[in-house]
Amino acid sequence: MTDWTDSIVGDRMTVDREFTDQVENSEFTSQEWGLIMTATELDIENAEDPENARMVADTEKLPQIMPELENVRSQMGSMAGGPGEDDSSGGGLLDSLKGAIGLDAGSSGSDQERIEAAERLTQAYADELQRHLESRDKWEQVRIAYLE
Repeated sequence: MTDWTDSIVGDRMTVDREFTDQVENSEFTSQEWGLIMTATELDIENAEDPENARMVADTEKLPQIMPELENVRSQMGSMAGGPGEDDSSGGGLLDSLKGAIGLDAGSSGSDQERIEAAERLTQAYADELQRHLESRDKWEQVRIAYLE
């Protein structure tokens, strides 16, 4: 299935540029979005049915990258906060270590909310990519390539 994704690299670059505003208006930074998209695979649901084929975002791997998303957010926050920020963080290193080994019970709801937000945004991206391909009369070609 690599062939079908190779055939839309240029289209993805175009949609990436067009999608920048949606990312900027989301809760994710561009760095976080890059990680989210790295963990997301695009698939075509019902590819055998031209009328019902739909590009979907497979976000199954998102929970695995949540700790790294938090690292990115922490790094960005500490860069913005400057010196002395660690004094008011409340737990700092200990909280980070607890979170890394799964002892931070308070973050599970937050992680789930962020996963759901990422799922919505990645599906919006997949929808936009499909619209782009359709407008360029490439959707049918991509759908067929997916089946091969």
